[in-house]
Amino acid sequence: MTELRYSAAAIQTDFPCPADRSEISARVDRMLELARMAVEGYSPFLPVRLVVFPEFAHAAPIYPTEEELRRRLTVPIPNEHTERYHELARELDIWIQTGTFLEEDPAWPGAVFNTTCLIGPDGVSSRYRKVNPWIPWEVHQSPHDLPDYREELFPVADTPIGRLGAAICYDWLFPEVLRQLAANGAEVLIRVSAYMDPWGATPPLDWWTTVNRCRALENLACVVAANQGASLAHYPPFSWPGGSMIVDHDGRVLAQADPGPGEKIVVGPVDVGAVRQERAVRSGHHMLAHLRSEAYPVYRRPHYPGGRKRPGADLSVEENLAVIAAARRRLEERA
Repeated sequence: MTELRYSAAAIQTDFPCPADRSEISARVDRMLELARMAVEGYSPFLPVRLVVFPEFAHAAPIYPTEEELRRRLTVPIPNEHTERYHELARELDIWIQTGTFLEEDPAWPGAVFNTTCLIGPDGVSSRYRKVNPWIPWEVHQSPHDLPDYREELFPVADTPIGRLGAAICYDWLFPEVLRQLAANGAEVLIRVSAYMDPWGATPPLDWWTTVNRCRALENLACVVAANQGASLAHYPPFSWPGGSMIVDHDGRVLAQADPGPGEKIVVGPVDVGAVRQERAVRSGHHMLAHLRSEAYPVYRRPHYPGGRKRPGADLSVEENLAVIAAARRRLEERA
């Protein structure tokens, strides 16, 4: 039976930049502690059933090649850390959207994915691999770029707290990603993010807030967005402003952490029943139903190339820059 109204906790972290996978366990210790704080501390109010952590909570793609990431930071999924999240989710009867892991999968030798998992009382419910790395700097793999990749790019988990779909940070700058999750049935859109200054939660470039609200209203979906809160001292040359938030299906900000670095927990309501009601009865402002997909030839032409991963070849910043330049040239030629 679906629980139609509950609270979500978006929890931002402030860990030092990781150098090695040996640092992950201590981070998980703290995140389990924070999750328990949120669930137990807010229990007299609307119960917390969903806990969301930010991108880079376990590890960040700080090295310039996939080879170095594999040597120092990658882990398989599932792993000992996902098992610990599972134990807490089972104990507290909650769902946890993990911070990202740098994942290595033997099914795709040499590839490194930036991956978040939804983990509930029964274990891993879904695994999302970032489709849009923050290029040119991020040199992990997009599953879109792998030849013959056949897994669902935008999985949605059907759970007792609604249909949940996640995407990671830069993915949210592409409306198509969240539209596809909504088309796949997502009622709650989860943002696992490390969205840095100056594009964060404060004017004049508060892209973080603007984008979260737009993706909610254009997809008639709730948004739970956890942003990284690491200071410049921990992740030079970047700092993150936090501002983690919960947004309703009309784009109203229901709760938001005060912008600024540091660990913070923000809790707000998620109303899956309202989403279902609005999707069922609206005629106006129902952009999912009004989508004239045939009207947009831009989506029938390739831009950034898929399937370009070469066997035995690692990604690099230089290769990313070259592919971006080629995509720009194609746009100019078509224009």
